[in-house]
Formats: sequence, C-alpha cells, structure tokens
Amino acid sequence: MTAESVSSLNGIVAGVSPTTAVPEPEVVAHAQRRRFTAAYKRRVVEEAELCTQPGQIGALLRREGLYSSILANWRNQFRQQGADGFAAKRTGRPQLPDEVLELRRLRAENERLTKKLAQAELIIDVQKKVALLLGEPLPTNDDWPVR
Repeated sequence: MTAESVSSLNGIVAGVSPTTAVPEPEVVAHAQRRRFTAAYKRRVVEEAELCTQPGQIGALLRREGLYSSILANWRNQFRQQGADGFAAKRTGRPQLPDEVLELRRLRAENERLTKKLAQAELIIDVQKKVALLLGEPLPTNDDWPVR
C-alpha cells in the first residue's frame, strides 16, 4: 500500500477531506433510526454462530457497523422465537373495530345535524317574529308547498 492510498484512507475514516487536513463542518441535525430487515438479522446471527475464533465476532460487528447489544438481542430473539422472531411486528395503536369507527362517525354526524337543526329553528323563530312585526299572516301547514 502506498503512502498516498494510506493517507486517503485516513481521510475517509477520520471524516477529513483527503486534499486538506480540515474536518468536514457538516453536522447532521437529527440522526435517523436504523431499520434492519428480518433477512439481514437472520444472516448476521447465523454468521455470528459460525464464529469460533476469538475476535471474529468483534470483526463481524465492526464490519456490519453494529453494537454487541444489538447482536445479543437478535440472538435471544432467534433462540426464543426462531426465524419467525424477526418478522416485522405491527407498532403503534391497535386498529379499532369497524363498529367503533362507525359509531364515532354516526355520533359526529348526529352532533353536526343537531347543530344545523338548532340553527334552522332559530331562523324560523326570527322569521315568525318579523312576520308578526310586519303584520303579515304566517301560512298554515296546509298552505306550505309539498316537496
């Protein structure tokens, strides 16, 4: 390996530009959580099980960029639940039954229509008072047009 290739590798590893000895000023605002697929977890656990010599697991962890605690958790999952232990689990709030969702929708609609009815009754009361003030007789139920 030449001195130039070693210095360029040092620059890559240390986060330093190979042409200058100044570190990169960019700072990541918010680190993103890593997500590993079930196949990847299974492969890493199987590789770790094949490690027999001292230092091989450490080399595996460094190569994959993992912490030993992650590997220990994955091994426990694999031992307890087998290969199915790595299957994606649903996270978050559980889905509500359709009946509950329909009930919520109907209650909201009922509340909206109740408010609309109260507003319509208020308008009718105002129209009655205006008709009384103007002296115009109000039509009876028989006089209203049928829709």
